[in-house]
Amino acid sequence: MTRADLLALTPDTLASLANRGLVKRAEKDLAAGSGPVVTSSDDGTVRGTFPDGTATALPPGSGLDAADCSCAATGVCRHRIGLVLAYQRGTQEETPEAAEPLANWSPGEFDDDALAAALGRTALTAAHRTRARGYTARVHRPTAEDPAPRVELPTCTVRFPVPRELGYALTDAAAALRAEVITLAVWAFRAADAEQVTEVSVGGRTVDGRATVTAAADEALRAAVALADELLLDGVQQAGPVFAGSLRRAGRDLAATSQHWPAGAVAALREQLDAYADRSTRYTPGRLAALLAELHARHRAAGQDPVGVLGTAEAPVTPLRRVRLVALGCRIGGTVRDRTAETYFAHADAGVALVLRTRWDLTEDRCPTGHDLSERRLLGSPLRALATANVVSEHTARAADRTVTLSRGRIAATSVTPVGSAWTELPESLLVRDAAAHLRAAGDRPPRLIRPRVEADAVRVVMVDGVDEIGYDPAGQRLEAVFRDPAGNGVHLHAEYNPLCPGGLDALAAALRDGGIRAVSGMLGRTRGRTVLDPLAVLTARGVTVPDLAPGAGDTTLEATARRPADPITEALEAALTALADAAHQGLRRSTPATRAALGDSAGRLRRTGLHSAAGLLDDLTRNLHVHGAPAAVPHWVTAQIRLTTGLDLHQEDG
Repeated sequence: MTRADLLALTPDTLASLANRGLVKRAEKDLAAGSGPVVTSSDDGTVRGTFPDGTATALPPGSGLDAADCSCAATGVCRHRIGLVLAYQRGTQEETPEAAEPLANWSPGEFDDDALAAALGRTALTAAHRTRARGYTARVHRPTAEDPAPRVELPTCTVRFPVPRELGYALTDAAAALRAEVITLAVWAFRAADAEQVTEVSVGGRTVDGRATVTAAADEALRAAVALADELLLDGVQQAGPVFAGSLRRAGRDLAATSQHWPAGAVAALREQLDAYADRSTRYTPGRLAALLAELHARHRAAGQDPVGVLGTAEAPVTPLRRVRLVALGCRIGGTVRDRTAETYFAHADAGVALVLRTRWDLTEDRCPTGHDLSERRLLGSPLRALATANVVSEHTARAADRTVTLSRGRIAATSVTPVGSAWTELPESLLVRDAAAHLRAAGDRPPRLIRPRVEADAVRVVMVDGVDEIGYDPAGQRLEAVFRDPAGNGVHLHAEYNPLCPGGLDALAAALRDGGIRAVSGMLGRTRGRTVLDPLAVLTARGVTVPDLAPGAGDTTLEATARRPADPITEALEAALTALADAAHQGLRRSTPATRAALGDSAGRLRRTGLHSAAGLLDDLTRNLHVHGAPAAVPHWVTAQIRLTTGLDLHQEDG
C-alpha cells in the first residue's frame, strides 16, 4: 500500500467505507495510545499489531474489506481503520511539510482485465448486460477542490477517492450491486475521455456503432406522438375521458419499452388535462405546448441517442446502502382531490439532490394548507421536522429520475434528527459560494426538451453574504429579492404565491430580513440573463424556515418592488411562444382570426429584433394554416415551438 494511497483515505472516506462510529472509536483509541505498532513489508503490505494482540495487514491493491485482521469482526473493523489512521499519522510526522500534488487521472485508465481482476468476472458480465441495453452518465473529473473523480449513474453515484485503486471505490448502491456499478462508472469515464465530454450515453448500440430503437419501442413512441398531434389539432376542450384513457395506455406502453422520459412527458400531459378539467391553476397553455413539443423533439432525436433522449433501459429502482440525507425544504402542491409534498434532500456522499414524493387523497370537506400538512407524519416524524432534518436510513431506494423512497424498516434503521449546520458542510457540487462560476462549470448540456427528466437536478444550497432588495410584484403575485453570494454575485430570488400555502411569502420575507441569514436552498438557474433561485427553504441563525409549511393567512403588507423590463429579444420570444401556446390550447382546427393575427404580430416583432429565421417559422405556420389546413400545419407548429423554446433557453442561459 503506497503512502499516497493511504493518505487519500480521509476520515469521511473511511466513514463511507465503514461507518462514522468505527472511525471515531479508532481515533479515540489512537489518541489514548492504544493504536497499533506499524510496519511495512517490501511488497508494500502495511501491518499493524495492537496492544490486545490483534494483527492486521493491508496488502497493496486491495480495499479495506479485503484486508486481513485476526479479530472476530466480519467486514471492515476498527482495527483496519485504526491501522490506516496510525500509518497516516506516522507518515505525516516524518514528512510534515510534504503535500501530495493533485493526481490528474481518470478511472477510464482501467481496462477490462483490471476490472475483472479487482471486481470479478460476474460483475463484468452483469455490467455488460446493462451496457448492451444502454445507460447515461455524468462524469466529474478531479479538481483541486474535489480531487476524487466521480460518476453520476442513473440511480447511484460512484467515487474514486484513491488514485488508480479500484478497491477503495465508493458507491451509495447496495453492496450486492457495488462491483457492477463501479464497472459501469469506469466505462462511463472511458467513453467521456474518448469524446472529451462530461455527459455520455454508453452502449445501447449495434456492432456497427449505430443507435438502435426496437420496433416495439418505436411503435409506442409513434403512438404517443400521434396522440400529441390529435391534441394539438383539437385543443384541450375536446380531450374527454376516451382521450385520457388513450394517453394512459400510451404511457404504459412507453414505460414497458423502457422509454421513461417520453413516458414522463405523457404523464405530465395527463396532469395538465386533469388540471384543466378541474379549472386548476396548475394548467397553463405554455406548459401544454412545451409537453407537446417535447414528445416530438424526443422522437426526432431518438435515432441519434436513444439512451439519453428516451431513457432506454434506465434501471427503474436501485436499492442503496446506509445513506445520510440532508433535508433542503419542501414544496406543496395539489388539486381539489389531493395534496402532494415534494421533500428535497441532499445526498452528500453522492453529490446530488433527491426528492421524496408524498400524496394524500382529500375528502370533499377538507382543504388543508401547507401548514396543516406540516403535522402529517412521515417516517414517524411530522413533515415539518422531516423537511428540516438529517435522515439516516438503511431502507432507501433511488429511481432513475432521482426520486427516492424511504421506509422505516426494522427498529432504529431510520433516524430523523435536526439538520443543524449540515447545509454548510455539503460538498461543492451542492453548496454554492460562487453562483456565476457554478453555472459556468455546469458545461454544455443537451436542449431542455430532450434532456433526461431528472427531478431536483437544479436544486442547490446558495450561501448568502447579504440581502440587497426585497419586494413584492402584485401583478405577478411574486416575492422578489436580490442577495449576494460570498463571491459578490447578485442572485435574484423569485418566489410565486402558492394559494395552498398562504403564509409562505410572509415567512420567506421575514427569513430574508433576518440578520442571521446564512443560506437559501432552491432551484438555481438563469432567466433573462440573470442568476435566479426559486427558493425552497432559508437557513438563518434561528434554524431552517420552509415557506410552504409556514403558518399565516398571507395578510402581511409587503413593499412593492420596481418592475424590471425584459430585454427585447426575451420579450419577442416569449410573445411568440405565448401565441403558439394559445393556438395549441384552442386547437389548430379551431384557430380563430385573432389567433392567426397574434402569430403574425409575433412574427413581425421577432423580425424587428433581428430574429428573421424565427419569424419565418411563424410565417410558415400561418401560411399553411390558411392555405393547406390544420393537419398540414402541425409539423410547422412543432418546429416553431421547438426552435423558439430552445432559442429562449439558450438566450437566458447565456445572458
